[in-house]
Amino acid sequence: MRTVGGADVLTDAAMVVLCDRPLVPLSPAFDAYLDECASTNRTLQFVTPPDSRVTFPLAQSEAHWIVHDDGYYEGLTGRPMHWDGAMFVPDPDARDYAPAYTTPLAAPISPRLVLTVRASHAADEPLGAHVHHLMRLFTGSPPAGWGTTEPLRHAWDATDLTAHVHGVGEARLVAVGAGERPCIAALRFAPLDPPASGVAETTTLTVGYGPDETVPVGDVPALIGDLPGTPPASVLAQIDPGRPDLTLEPRWAGPSAPIGLAAHGTFTGPPGFSRRPLGSLTWFPLGEGRSPDYWRRHEALLAFLETAGAD
Repeated sequence: MRTVGGADVLTDAAMVVLCDRPLVPLSPAFDAYLDECASTNRTLQFVTPPDSRVTFPLAQSEAHWIVHDDGYYEGLTGRPMHWDGAMFVPDPDARDYAPAYTTPLAAPISPRLVLTVRASHAADEPLGAHVHHLMRLFTGSPPAGWGTTEPLRHAWDATDLTAHVHGVGEARLVAVGAGERPCIAALRFAPLDPPASGVAETTTLTVGYGPDETVPVGDVPALIGDLPGTPPASVLAQIDPGRPDLTLEPRWAGPSAPIGLAAHGTFTGPPGFSRRPLGSLTWFPLGEGRSPDYWRRHEALLAFLETAGAD
């Protein structure tokens, strides 16, 4: 084992960082660790006690959250882990979740609306319009700021964000809301594969609701259909249970459940699915966000969309 650059353990397979703090964000140090691991083909694994929380951007990153209780387990899945001499790996003898993972959350479980937007943008198209529009619609205000790490360093400005993405080629960014309810987005940009030119975007937007609130599921299709600029290739809407402040505890909050999927184009199928036109998109309802069983319908719909062309 070797240590370098603030890491507690460095092997050929992993960089391990110990974090004994109540809330662990995607800090500049973590961003540097991720860059170093990407360049050296290592996995970043950070270890916290069971009463720590992580921010949404860190959970969305390539960093691997390990929780140390009586043993070790994955913070996001509860899968027991052990150290094999090079990195933390799944415990082959485990047959259930780690006990600490199944204890109740410290905060009331609340619904969170999650939208995953995939889009391709022309080389000269401004970026950030989709997240700007969705945050304003769901929270009452446009984004407050953006950045590569937490806390965010830049006030929201689509021109600056676009210049940054074009300057670095591939970018992993965070945007936060300023509206009446918690809202945060993880944005990923990368150049389109040749011969195409432009930028591919995948944005995951999460909106928090209180434990006694209801997500306006019925409004979601119309709000998605009103997106400005180049229409997205797809938008998946689902409800995830969790803390209303959008941070994550290393405990089971409950299963996610789909609401629907919007796909670019018009379609005549598949059988058994209702459809609703949303301008250049087609909305396929999948459920009310209450039952994880509807993920099977989502899988069947994806299989259809992968082979069917739009009319």
